Amino acid sequence: MSMFKIFDVAGSGMAAQSLRLNTTASNLANANSVASSPDKAYRAREPLFAAVQADAMAGAGGGDAAVGVRVTGITQSQAPIERHYEPGNPEADAQGYVYGSNVNAIDELVNMISASRSYQNDVEVMQSAKQLMLKTLELGK
Repeated sequence: MSMFKIFDVAGSGMAAQSLRLNTTASNLANANSVASSPDKAYRAREPLFAAVQADAMAGAGGGDAAVGVRVTGITQSQAPIERHYEPGNPEADAQGYVYGSNVNAIDELVNMISASRSYQNDVEVMQSAKQLMLKTLELGK
């Protein structure tokens, strides 16, 4: 496996955590939104990831196989939608109810902290690999 694959792995991890942070930001932005029906209410979203673990040393590709993290999709939470009685709200249905999102702000904040730490770890992996490569080049002087 090429030494440069570490940048592919860390880079795909950074892209995945960036998507996770964007999804979390969208969820938090819509946490207090309301709708006129449960079908129109905002549902929390969460990205799905898969590890790409190809045998990079096998086959005729000579180490060109992909490695890292791949986004397989984005799911919506199936948690129940909250219903509130607000007859004065312009979004209220005929019975005076509005339907809020099912976003749990605490879970989203935990997700945000976890994603940002994972992103930082990927940055540190890239910096360490860069430093090791530079040290290796200095050995040849």
